[in-house]
Order: sequence, then structure tokens, then C-alpha cells
Amino acid sequence: MSDGLLIAIIGAALAAILPGIGSAIGVQMGGKAAAGVVAEKPELFGKLLILQALPGTQGIYGFLIAILLMVQTGMLGGGAAQLTTAQGWSYFGACMPITIVGLISAIYQARTAVSAIHMVAKQPDASAKGMTMVALVETYAILALLASILILTGL
Repeated sequence: MSDGLLIAIIGAALAAILPGIGSAIGVQMGGKAAAGVVAEKPELFGKLLILQALPGTQGIYGFLIAILLMVQTGMLGGGAAQLTTAQGWSYFGACMPITIVGLISAIYQARTAVSAIHMVAKQPDASAKGMTMVALVETYAILALLASILILTGL
């Protein structure tokens, strides 16, 4: 295995791991808040489940970038390319937008989701407003995903 391929593999692994950790933390934060509300108002479960799940998307985005990198370098087909060190660093760098933004935005999206969950507990008809607020944070994860995709496909 070349050094370049190893560097690319580390980039793919980080793209899957760090946003996944952020999403796990985020979904847990939302679930903790939702559980308290559902204990008192079980009829709000469906509305709160959506708010809890939204911070989980960053983990999916990181996983997609890892898969895209593996497909592009032939790692999934069994015939992985021999990459130069410079090429490896290019692939590593392409993974960084979603790796970094995915980790951080999942946690901040969860903070917004927790606030929205508390809002829905007091005003059940405000769930669409809460989803909109939470989805706004998602915008930055989507931009990071697109940046990583554009960089990877340009390599």
C-alpha cells in the first residue's frame, strides 16, 4: 500500500467517523429532551421524533463522502490505486469540509433541536417552526457536503 493511499484512507475514515460522532451526540441530545416531553405529553412523539432525528444527517453525509472516495480510488473494487503522497493529501483535504463542518454542525443543530423540542412542548402547533429553525443549521452541513463532493470529483 502506498503512502498516498494510506493518507486517503485516513481522510475517508475521518469523514465517516467525526460527523458520525457529532450526529450520535446530537441525536442523543434531542432524544434526551424529547423523552422528557413525551413522558408528560405522549401525543407529541411524532413531532419530536423528527426534531430528534435531524442532527443525524451529518453522519450520513460523512459516510457518503467516505464511500465516494473509496469508489473513486478503487478501494471498493478490490484494485485500489497507487496514489502519490500528494494525491493522498488531495483526497484527505477533499474530505475535510464535511469532516469538520459535519462534526460541529451536528452538535449545534442538536442544540437548536433541543430548544425547538422545548418550544413544541409548550406550543405543539409550533413544530413546523421548530423544524425550520433546525433545518437552517443543516444548510451549512449541506454546503460542506457539496464542497467535499466538488473537490473529490475534481481530482
